[in-house]
Amino acid sequence: MNYPIRINRYLSEKGYCSRREADKLIRQGLVRINGRKARLGDKVDARDTVEINQNIAQKIAHDRAYFAFCKPKGLATQDIAEKYKLARQGGGFKRVFPIGRLDKDSHGLLILTNDGRITDKLLNPDFEHDKEYVVRVDKPLRPFFLRHMEQGINIEGYATRPAKVRKVSDATFQITLTEGKHHQIRRMCAAFDYAVRDLKRVRIMNINLGSLKSGASREIKDEELATFLKNLNI
Repeated sequence: MNYPIRINRYLSEKGYCSRREADKLIRQGLVRINGRKARLGDKVDARDTVEINQNIAQKIAHDRAYFAFCKPKGLATQDIAEKYKLARQGGGFKRVFPIGRLDKDSHGLLILTNDGRITDKLLNPDFEHDKEYVVRVDKPLRPFFLRHMEQGINIEGYATRPAKVRKVSDATFQITLTEGKHHQIRRMCAAFDYAVRDLKRVRIMNINLGSLKSGASREIKDEELATFLKNLNI
């Protein structure tokens, strides 16, 4: 951590909450720096003492929820929160939001959560987290196409990173990316005159879609959640 650092970023980096949540706590007078109430925009140094109301910190941690959700084809990602209510184990519904997107014509795994800390850590391509897809195209796969998909393709001036690619059948392959440009797989296929007929995300890091049916969800918890957060350095 490079000091001095803004107080909201400090709280986020320490894993207390997201920057947005930190700003709310600061406005409510629940954060102190060296004994005084913090103000929005304050910066802290390594020698400073930062305190957050423990009851609030515990409540934030208790209220965090994480779900694996199988997005149906034809549903826009931004419409998920309005159409589905997700209940945590032990009762109670949680308002959650999707981390990342799948285009309307794609389906499969999305992670839904109310933990704003993971957004940048999961989506920022600098962290190179695996995302795995199964893709069916409109004609038989040719070796040079699979080779170039694996090595990287120049799409509209952007060179994609090397990927892991495995042929599944004559017109279906698996691909694991560590980035997520807009419509990246569809654009990569189009560069070699292939049209995507079906695109399904089956894994994000250690979270697998498994047997989840379209529109269904399951809570991410216990060892699976611990591994996920550890790999995100949270």
